Amino acid sequence: MVTMGALLVPILVAAVLVFVVSSLVWMVLPHHKNDYSGLPNEAAVLEALGDVPRGVYDFPHMSSWDEMKQDDTKERFAKGPVGFFTVAPKGLPNMGKNMGIWLLYCVFVGAFVSYVAGRTLPAGTEYLRVFQITGAVAWAAYGFSHVSEAVWFARPWSLIAKQLIDAFLYALVTAGAFAWLWP
Repeated sequence: MVTMGALLVPILVAAVLVFVVSSLVWMVLPHHKNDYSGLPNEAAVLEALGDVPRGVYDFPHMSSWDEMKQDDTKERFAKGPVGFFTVAPKGLPNMGKNMGIWLLYCVFVGAFVSYVAGRTLPAGTEYLRVFQITGAVAWAAYGFSHVSEAVWFARPWSLIAKQLIDAFLYALVTAGAFAWLWP
């Protein structure tokens, strides 16, 4: 067993590498440029929404599953649109704060990876074996939660595929850091 304390350097190196790679993925590579589109007649839609407080919303909204049986509910869903949206706080996004939270999340994933790897791999394990285990755990941590967004919240599968590819890149650098720095 390898302690998490002995893996502090790989945790931090992996987090920084994932932070850098994710920044390049989102700011340099073109594959996310068309992930989101504007609303048709955005100004009118925003005016109609008014001052919606921060939160997560669905439409048409049902207060209970019993409403699914009602004809008016069926009509609202058939007529559409049907969707989900998130309202963020007003103002420009705070990129510094968001990037800081992302970096903390990367450290958290690294700690999770170190926990699993430290319990399954002894000190001195060869590079490839460390790479395989830590890469698989990191890919699951960074990527698999996105699948439920497609299943339950109608996110396009093309977006999920791109997020899984991004997560695979993050897993590769995480695995590389752990395998390189494994005690």
